[in-house]
Formats: sequence, structure tokens, C-alpha cells
Amino acid sequence: MPDPLRLALPKGRMEAAVLDLLAAAGVRVTPSARGYRPRVHLPDTDAKVLKPQSIVEMLAMGRRDVGFAGADWVAELGADLVEVLDTGLDPVSVVAAAPEALLVGGRLPARRIVVATEYVRLTGAWAARAGLNAEVVRSYGATEVFPPEDADAIVDNTATGATLRANGLAIVDTLLRSSTRLYASPEAWADDARRARIEDLRVLLASVLEARRRVMIEVNADAASLDAVVSVLPAMRRPTVAPLYGASTGAADGAADGTGSFAVKAAVPRESLPTLLPALKAAGGTDVVVSSLAQIIP
Repeated sequence: MPDPLRLALPKGRMEAAVLDLLAAAGVRVTPSARGYRPRVHLPDTDAKVLKPQSIVEMLAMGRRDVGFAGADWVAELGADLVEVLDTGLDPVSVVAAAPEALLVGGRLPARRIVVATEYVRLTGAWAARAGLNAEVVRSYGATEVFPPEDADAIVDNTATGATLRANGLAIVDTLLRSSTRLYASPEAWADDARRARIEDLRVLLASVLEARRRVMIEVNADAASLDAVVSVLPAMRRPTVAPLYGASTGAADGAADGTGSFAVKAAVPRESLPTLLPALKAAGGTDVVVSSLAQIIP
């Protein structure tokens, strides 16, 4: 039997979205009695639930082969990992923020300041680049409550900035943007058999992410409108065109002699719908149907 692929799943805010992505790809995760060693319905795969910071460390040490973590913690820990897939899930920015009253022209003051953060390495490098006279203090969660009594500024991650604003803090700089990503250890990536299995997992997950970005458009068109309808469809390659039953002997024949009606189908970006649907109607399309997709493999 081959050695199992050692998969690390994240605990915390990333967990639900990652499990949902796996489920949508057909990979069920069944919790165990202890909760930290779930059963993953992939052949020869051993899964373990860890905090994202620990996943980064275990991948860097080669103790885990593949796992999900945020790009922010890979950068903070300076880990040499292989980024296999950016899922785009849980997008956050790592930002510097401070009370409005402290800022001078929207900038931090030139005097010595105390900066609280969980991102000690990133913050130290940022302060040096910005020429700040800063003392960096490690926080252990709830970083936003440090100012103004216990710190002058903070460096923290934020999705919307709402928590910062609620605590009277204004963003003064963005250090990096992060999201949940699938990483592999360099050791596993260098092994052909393990790399092939990691690539298979990437294909499964990427197919779901691509499907979430697109919808299937089905529209009918007569021969006179066919070219106009096809021309406005942003298909992945080319749209599928088929004659409607009883309307023509073939798409090419019907379109050439100006007779017949056709069904046109294409997977299009979801974000294009507000402009695409009116354009299809204007081009002569009828009976437009929009449906969701589960997985797409180009």
C-alpha cells in the first residue's frame, strides 16, 4: 500500500469555507470522535485539523504534505512552501491602523510609537521600510482593543474594516492581501507520486471555483439572428450550437439557407449577466435560461 497523503485542514475562520469547497468537489469530510482526525473520503489520505499557523509550520517541516492556510501566515512565518491553488476564499488585508487623533496628515507621527500585532515579523519589516521609530509588541488576539491606552497603532487582518472603525481606528497602510490557499511542502512536491495526487486535488477544487464564477446560458435563435447571438456570448472557447427539433437538418445547413432555429449554449462569467442578458434579447435571442454549474474542468 502507498503511504497516505498527509492533508492538513484549517481550524477556525477558514474551516467552514474549506469544508464546503471540498464537499462541492465531492470530497466528504467526516468528523472523528476526537474531532481533530476526520476521515476524508479520498483514497489513501490521512487528514488532521490544525490551526493555520501550525499548518504552515508542519508543511515547512515536511510533516504534512499538503494543506490549507492563509498567505498572511506563510509570509509572517517566512515559510518556503509551494502555492498550489489560490482559492480566493476568506479574503483579508493585513493593515496598519491607528486612532484618528494620533495621525498627522493621515500618517503616523515621527515620534516613537508602540505597535501591537500578531504579525511581528511583517510589522517589523514594514516599520523599517516606512522609517518608523516603532516598538512592536506581540498580541494574542483582540488586537484592535490595544489603542490608545496600550499601543499607539496596530497591524491586523481585516475583511471589511468594520471592526477597526467600530474601535475608532483608521487604516494608514496595507501590508499585504491574503486569502485561503492550498500549499504543498517542497518535499512532497518533489516526489512524483505525491505531486500527482496533490495536482489531482487541485483540479477537483479548481473545477468548483471555476464553476462558481460561471453560469450556463441557453438561448434560442432563428437563423437570421444566430450570428448576432453567438457574437455576444463570452464562451470559454466556442458556444455549442444545435438545431431545434423539427426546425432544421443541421446547424450549418439551416444557417446557410436562412431557415431553421437553433439552441445556443455557453458557460459565461456570472458577473457578465447584467449586460449579457439584455444584449442577447437585443440580438434576437429568445427563451433564455440561466442555470448554475457544479464543476468545470477546461
